[in-house]
Amino acid sequence: MGDYSSLGDIAGKRVLVRSDLNVPLDGTTITDDGRIRASVPTIRELAAAGARVVVTAHLGRPKGAPEDRYSLRPVAARLGELLGQEVAFATDTVGESARATVAALSDGQVAVLENVRFNPGETSKDEAERGAFADQLAGLADAFVSDGFGVVHRKQASVYDVAQRLPHAMGQLVATEIGVLRRLTEDPARPYVVVLGGSKVSDKLGVIDNLLGKADKLLIGGGMVFTFLKAQGHEVGKSLLEDDQLDVCRAYLERAGQTGVEILLPTDIVVDTAFPSGDRTPEPRVVPSGEIPADALGLDIGPDSAAAFAAALADAHTVFWNGPMGVFEVDAFAAGTRAVAEALTKVDGLSVVGGGDSAAAVRTLGFDEAAFGHISTGGGASLEYLEGKTLPGIQVLED
Repeated sequence: MGDYSSLGDIAGKRVLVRSDLNVPLDGTTITDDGRIRASVPTIRELAAAGARVVVTAHLGRPKGAPEDRYSLRPVAARLGELLGQEVAFATDTVGESARATVAALSDGQVAVLENVRFNPGETSKDEAERGAFADQLAGLADAFVSDGFGVVHRKQASVYDVAQRLPHAMGQLVATEIGVLRRLTEDPARPYVVVLGGSKVSDKLGVIDNLLGKADKLLIGGGMVFTFLKAQGHEVGKSLLEDDQLDVCRAYLERAGQTGVEILLPTDIVVDTAFPSGDRTPEPRVVPSGEIPADALGLDIGPDSAAAFAAALADAHTVFWNGPMGVFEVDAFAAGTRAVAEALTKVDGLSVVGGGDSAAAVRTLGFDEAAFGHISTGGGASLEYLEGKTLPGIQVLED
């Protein structure tokens, strides 16, 4: 349950909720409604308390103007199905439709405003422009509840500035996410193992840097592993590589040896001569990680590595996983990611799937979400928290 005591009696009040409804769409068809489902408990609880709930959220990356492909209309319809009640939809963010839709709400009813990023003030770096838009959003409500964890690392109008203008509280989802992240950083049960994948080392530099002083083991797969392998002197063929990060990877490997943190890299790699696309049938083969052919690129960790990673997770009491081990969307290159996910379901302690592609992989590969301790809705926010950064959308709630 959320703690909205600071808002007083919310029956009859207009409560603006910043949710994260940024779901993948195929046209107007939602292909993964995980973030919508995660947003339901807070919205349902506020409505049950008699609030007039006004949901604001974004979808995709529009350039500060309306684009049909980024409309929240299909998301509002799905939210209504999950809530079991009609959800009103405003065709703009703070204009005539938004004002009329909010004014028509009765106690316990819910409305969704159109994509908040259709207004340039939402993401503006100019504080005056952002503040002016926040004034308009705040004018639609009597109180604000922050429940979009996937955006709390952004200093944006509907995340940060609105909270400065209205009585505010933390929603259930954000409170749960922060509680889990504190368990990962403040006094984690040991052994503490971190699994990192995804495409780029540069996306994870701050996390690696911070966790080298906290984790017991660091398992590295995905596209980012080839920069580490190259740093060790191995050839990586056509695999994804960040040449400008080679010295950084060497320094991390050296530092890990000095601090006693075990960095586990794959010993074998599943390769192909081309990235999977179109009608081409994949031709996967397994090679030692130090013997990737010049005409091949790595697309998954190999079976020996998958087994080694699973073994390294077997006695862990705390695990954080962010980033797939390979191109999990293609069966031929999904085994490594599947092995890591399977190992996390057996962890005796806290297992955290760190949002983004990792959360998508869990669902795509058919795992029961209840088998994991926590599946985050915010990959970028989780990573920035683990880097030790201040999250503006959390800081403003605590000030």
